[in-house]
Amino acid sequence: MTDGKNPKYDLEERTASFGINIIVYAKQIPHNLITQRMIPQLIGAGTSIGSNYCEADDAESGKDFVHKLSICKKEAREVKHWLRMVSVAVPELKGEARVLWKEANELNLIFNAIIKKIKSKKRQ
Repeated sequence: MTDGKNPKYDLEERTASFGINIIVYAKQIPHNLITQRMIPQLIGAGTSIGSNYCEADDAESGKDFVHKLSICKKEAREVKHWLRMVSVAVPELKGEARVLWKEANELNLIFNAIIKKIKSKKRQ
C-alpha cells in the first residue's frame, strides 16, 4: 500500500516490489547443475533489500539506520552480480535481467547517496 505516495519514491514499496520481481524472474530460471546455486543466492539477496530497509526504517539509532542501509546497498550489488551470472547461464533471460539489474543499480545508488548524506552531516 502506497498511501498516495509515488511508488518510485516510496522505498518500502519499491524494495518490496523489487523483491517480488526477483521471485517472479527466478521462477523462470531452469534448475540445473549450474543454476542450482544461483537461484537461491539471487532470491536471498533480492528479497533481503526490502526486509533490511524495513529494519532501517525502525532503527534504534542513527548508527543502526546507517548499518541497515549499508546492508541494503551491499545486497543490491550482490543482486547485480547474480543477475550477470544468470545472464551467462541462461542467455534467453538476459533482457529481463537487464531491467532488474538497472533497478538494483538505482537502489544501490539511492542507498549510497542516503548514507553519504548522513555521514557528511555528522562531520559538520
